[in-house]
Formats: sequence, C-alpha cells, structure tokens
Amino acid sequence: MRRVLAGVLACAFAISANASLAQDKPPLKLGGILDMSSLYADITGTGSETAAKMAAEDFGGTVLGRKIEIVVGDHLNKADLAANIARDMIDNQGVEMIFDVAASATALAAGEIAKARGKIIMFNGPGSIRLSNEACGPYTVHYVFDTFAQANVTGLAAVKSGLDTWFFLTADYAFGQDLEKDTSNVVVKSGGKVLGSVRHPINTSDFSSFLLQAQASKAKVIGLANAGGDTINAIKQGAEFGITKGGQKISPLLAFVTDIDSVGLETAQGLLLAEAFYWDLNDDTRAFSKRFMERTKRVPTSAQAGVYSSVMHYLQAVKAAGTTDAAAVMKVMKETPINDMFAKNGRIREDGRMVHDMYLFEVKKPSESKGRWDDYKLLATVPGDQAFQPLSESRCPLVKK
Repeated sequence: MRRVLAGVLACAFAISANASLAQDKPPLKLGGILDMSSLYADITGTGSETAAKMAAEDFGGTVLGRKIEIVVGDHLNKADLAANIARDMIDNQGVEMIFDVAASATALAAGEIAKARGKIIMFNGPGSIRLSNEACGPYTVHYVFDTFAQANVTGLAAVKSGLDTWFFLTADYAFGQDLEKDTSNVVVKSGGKVLGSVRHPINTSDFSSFLLQAQASKAKVIGLANAGGDTINAIKQGAEFGITKGGQKISPLLAFVTDIDSVGLETAQGLLLAEAFYWDLNDDTRAFSKRFMERTKRVPTSAQAGVYSSVMHYLQAVKAAGTTDAAAVMKVMKETPINDMFAKNGRIREDGRMVHDMYLFEVKKPSESKGRWDDYKLLATVPGDQAFQPLSESRCPLVKK
C-alpha cells in the first residue's frame, strides 16, 4: 500500500509540476501598432485590435503552452512614434510579432526596427509598394493590398472604359506618392495621359484650392491618391463643387467600405474602386463579418479582415514549427497556402508580398442598396498574379534573378 500510495503521490506531483510549468511560461505577445485616434482609425484602429483578439480566441487562446496576448499602441500617425512603439514592444514587452501598422510612413519606420531585431512584422493597413521592394526584409510580410495592385485594378479598368486623362490629388507622404506613381504608370502604359497633379498635406480639412486645380485641368478623372479622412473629405467637397455633375469622374485609388459609409451612396454612387475584401462577397466573408459586427457594430474593412487572417496564419505556423523563432515560423508561413475568409490559395512570396485575388467594385446607387453597408456590386475578380507586381519587376534585394 505504501508503494502504491507513493506512486500515486509521485504521479500527482509530476502532473502538478507540469501544469505549474505550463502556467509559468510567459505569454506569447503579438503587438498591434495602430491608428486609434487619427484619420485611419476607422480603417484599422480598435477594429484591428478586435480582429486580432478574435483570431487568438478562435485559435484556442494558447499555443505551445503559452497564452496568446494582444497588446496595442497608438502611433498617432507619426513615424517616429511608430518606431518607438515597435522598439518598446520588442525590447521591453517581449512582443514576438507586430501586425497592422496602419499608414505607410509609420510602417516603414516600424519595419526597420523589426528588421534590425529579427522579428516578424505583418503589414495590413499600409499600402506603399516600398514595403515589399526597397524596404523588404526576411521577416516582413505585406498582407492586404499595395499601391501597385490598387493602381493596376482601378486605373486599368478606368482607362479601358475611356477615362483616359487623369489629374491627381496626392497626399504628400510615402503612400500617396507611391500611389500616384503606380497609377500614372498604369494610365500611360494603357494609352492614357496624366495632365498634372497637386500635393496636399495629410489630414487636411480644406480641399478647395486642390479641387479647383483638378477641375481646371479638364481631366476626365481626378484620381485621389490618399486615404481615410482625406479621401472622405475630398469626395464630399468635390460633390459640393459640382465636379461630377460637370462630367469629371472622381476616382478614389484607395477607399474602404467605412469611407463609402461616411460619404453616403448619394454622393459616392458610381465610384470605381479596388478592394482586397468585402464583407458581403460570399458565405465565408458574411459569417466572419457577422461575428465581427456583433462586437464592433460595423462591418470589417479589408485591413481588419487581413489582421484576422494574418494573425491566424502566424499562429498556425508557430504551432507547426514548434517554436516562435522568426526564421522557422516564416519558413512555414511561406510554404503554407492561405485559405480562409480573406484569401483562397494566397501565398507569401520571397519578397514578403502575400499574393491573393483583388476585386473591382462599383458603388451602388441608393436605389440598389438594401440597407447600410450594402454598398458594392462586384464588376471583376482580378487574380493575384495579375493584380500585384510581378517578381521580375521586384526591387527587393531578397529576390533572386
């Protein structure tokens, strides 16, 4: 009996010790560097935080015996602050992976910190093509969209339909400049002409002088190479100036469903735009969006849906690799196709670009909409290898040619 009792006690002690050891493991921290309070707050913000937490919960809450913890910081749309947050997250908080980093200037700054420290960073909100070109890194992933794809899908469709002269209103920072450049290239290659452009400060409230210059150009299309609140204000003020009634088209080169909701269908109807995700695209997107809406009271943007998908893909790779080591995890991520509500047969290339289908939408007329958020009708699905920059044109030093 003593031997039996001793054995039982030994087993109980071992189980208790193992459980205690598991509890003693530090949490696996994933850090979101987000715009929580500036012009991209609706696009990413608390919605991106919610999406990341949903992914962690759906995964089971733990991986490799470690509790998954989501931490976030507000970069206030300032590049230096984004870099400082990234540095603090990695050096002091023990964050293993950074996600989102809405806005391109902030993403470029945070990306350099993650690269120097050998940590994975996954971009969901920013669009600059530089993130998978000159600024690429071995552990950098550009997940949702980029300026090349936005330009390629929207610009090409517009020129093909006869809208072949363009004037750009461009946000004066990395993203806007890249979006103007990439769209100009598409327009010219397709046989169109660029009649001019004007740069505006980011987060400006008055577009009147810029819109007057665009109107005076007589261009068939006024391309908005901006995002978030800037896009919303430019569209609204353009309508007030009677630009579309005068025969010119306003084309937002990056717009999200939240932007269209803010503008309203009466003003936004007929706009052509490219998106990586739409909540009402299929059964999978609707199921995810319904759960997201229960928490946020609004549908997810493509950036927020991309956060969920990228966090889930990362966690699955950590589990498969059996480690959080960046090189091992990234190897699995690049070898594993992405099939979920965001992408079908998506893949991460050697330049860090996640290649997936893009969609061309037209904004519905008020009479066509069944209610709030029913904003888009699908015009075309563009395969990823046609939407995104081909590797043969890549400027990423990691790409072998």
